[in-house]
Amino acid sequence: MQSNPFVVPLTKNPVIEMKVIPGHYTTNHFHLSHYLDLNNLKTNVSVAQDVAVELSLPYLTSTLVDTIVCMEGTEVIGAYLAGELIDEGTSVINAGKEIHVVVPMINVDRKLMFQNDKQEFIKNKNVVLLLSSISSGLTMIHALECINYYGGKLVGISALFNAYPEEPDQEINSMFTTEDIPDYQIYNPSECPMCTKGEKLDAIIVHDGYSEIKKT
Repeated sequence: MQSNPFVVPLTKNPVIEMKVIPGHYTTNHFHLSHYLDLNNLKTNVSVAQDVAVELSLPYLTSTLVDTIVCMEGTEVIGAYLAGELIDEGTSVINAGKEIHVVVPMINVDRKLMFQNDKQEFIKNKNVVLLLSSISSGLTMIHALECINYYGGKLVGISALFNAYPEEPDQEINSMFTTEDIPDYQIYNPSECPMCTKGEKLDAIIVHDGYSEIKKT
C-alpha cells in the first residue's frame, strides 16, 4: 500500500471526511486508482448520524419513503436516515410514518434477493437505495434489478461517494464525487495503464475493506 493517504472533508460539515489512499487496486471486475476508506462514516455512530442528515436533504420535503434498502454495510446510516425522514416537522413529508430499513441477502446463485418476511417492505413501496460507493455501477445495477423484481418503486438513490456517470432519468444523491478526487480512475483490467507500466497490485478491494497483496 502506498503511504500517502489524504483526507477529503465535506465542505458543509468537516466532521464528515473521506480517507483516500492512492494506489493500484482490483475488485472482481475492475482496477482502481484509489481506495476510499469510508468505514468511519458507516460505523462511527456520531458521524453516521451527521451523514444521515446530509443524505436526507433531497427527500425531506418532497419524497414519500417507505423503505430504505441498504447495501455495502450502510445499515447504521440507513437507520439514522429513516429517523431524519420521519422526524416531526412542518416541512417533513414523512413525519410520523413508519420507514423500514432492510438489507437484501445473496442466494446460492450469487443473486440478490429478499427473504419472504422482508418482501412486504418492497412490493408497491417507495424505496430509497443506499450504497457506500458507486464506481463501476455494478452493485447499484444489481440492487435496482432486485428492487424491481420484488415490485418496489424506486424514489431515490443515495451514496457516500459516486463516480458513476448519471443518467438523465435517475439522479444519484451523493456527498462526495470524482470532483473531490480529480485523479480517481476506474479501468477494465485489460486496459489498465498501471498494469501496462508493470505496477503490481497493492490490494483487493471488497465492500467492507481490502486485503493487501504481498509483493515479491
